Amino acid sequence: MEPSHKDSETAAAAAAVAAVAAADRGTSSSSGVVVQVREKKGPLRAAIPYMPFPVAVICLFLNTFVPGLGTFVSAFTVLCGARTDLPDRHVCCVFWLNIAAALIQMLTAIVMVGWIMSIFWGMDMVILAISQGYKEQGIPQQL
Repeated sequence: MEPSHKDSETAAAAAAVAAVAAADRGTSSSSGVVVQVREKKGPLRAAIPYMPFPVAVICLFLNTFVPGLGTFVSAFTVLCGARTDLPDRHVCCVFWLNIAAALIQMLTAIVMVGWIMSIFWGMDMVILAISQGYKEQGIPQQL
C-alpha cells in the first residue's frame, strides 16, 4: 500500500516542525527543510500607500484621534503618486478603496471596531513607510 499525497504532506510538515524545534534547541537537523511564510493581503489592506515616514506618522495620529481621518488623507497620497501593493489596479480604483476603508472606519467607530481598525491601519502605514525606507537605502529588513 503506497502512502497518499496527504501522508507525504503531513510528513513534510512534521519534518519542518522538527527542524524548527531542533533549531530552537541549538542542534542541527539533517532534513534541511526551509519553511517560508508569505502574507496574503486583501484588496483593502493592499491599497494602503507607501508614504514618507513623517506623513505616515501624521496619518497614524489622525487615525488615533479621529477614526478614518488619517486613512482619508492617505487616499490623496495615492493621487500624488504613492505606491501601493496593487500595481495592476488604476490609481482611481486604489483611491476609492482607501476612501471606502476610511468610511468603514468612520461608520463603525461608534461601536469601537472602527476606532481599533483605524489605529491598526495607521500602524500599518508607519510599518510600510519604515520598510520602504529600508528598501530605498538598501538596508536588510529586521522587522
